[in-house]
Amino acid sequence: MASPQPDTIVLVHGFWVTPRSWEHWIAHYENKGFRVLAPAYPGFEVEVEALNADPTPIVEVTVPQIIDHFKSVISELATPPVIIGHSAGGAFTQILLDQGLGVSGVALNSAPTEGVRVVPLSQVKSTFPVLKSPANRHKAVGLTFEQWQYAFTNTFSEEEGRALYERYHIPASGGILWGGVLANFQPGHQDTWVDYHNDARAPLLFVSGSEDHIMPPSVQRSNAKHYKSNTVTEVEEYEGYAHLLPAQKGWEQIADHVLEWALAHAR
Repeated sequence: MASPQPDTIVLVHGFWVTPRSWEHWIAHYENKGFRVLAPAYPGFEVEVEALNADPTPIVEVTVPQIIDHFKSVISELATPPVIIGHSAGGAFTQILLDQGLGVSGVALNSAPTEGVRVVPLSQVKSTFPVLKSPANRHKAVGLTFEQWQYAFTNTFSEEEGRALYERYHIPASGGILWGGVLANFQPGHQDTWVDYHNDARAPLLFVSGSEDHIMPPSVQRSNAKHYKSNTVTEVEEYEGYAHLLPAQKGWEQIADHVLEWALAHAR
């Protein structure tokens, strides 16, 4: 007998934003009859404005805490969900799939997991506000609007980019970002390690925006090529899309397509 179609979608947000960045996708998928969960990282359950006023939870959170929190949310579900992550949430989606969670996964403009060494110049410029100083490993580092426009909304009008900056932007964890950089140069497995040979992992789709500055297509392609398992791993690129793809005009078509892919490949 065929397994029932997944009825729950878990959305995983990235850095410099909160679950608020999924607001349109949540409503879109709920209107299709799905239960949609968009958990915040531990300590991020407050509003954007509160995190900007007091970024202490951002400084204190760690990748293992984030993964454990999402695991606890998913493990309480009656049936395994589709998992969709954006940016750092794409890397966390990969980790969750590797640990046996989810029936399928989608990584939108994903941050790389351990071992992906491609570092385009636009990525260096986008992350420079954090990585310019080792002292930022102990801070929460925000972006100016100009930095946000370059890294997140470079294909948007200034008016659109500024509105999204004011609605979504929070500082990011310098410690986690520095940890991601150093992961490829330290012995042993680090926080963003996955088993690229895991045949039990659920199918995974990488979605890349052609104009993404912070996680360009070359990062997505390299990340996907690291997987040597027999499980489905595919990459698709959308022309003209920036990093903040979930909020760019036309996002509905992407949301529909990735859900269709995830349901077709669910296992």
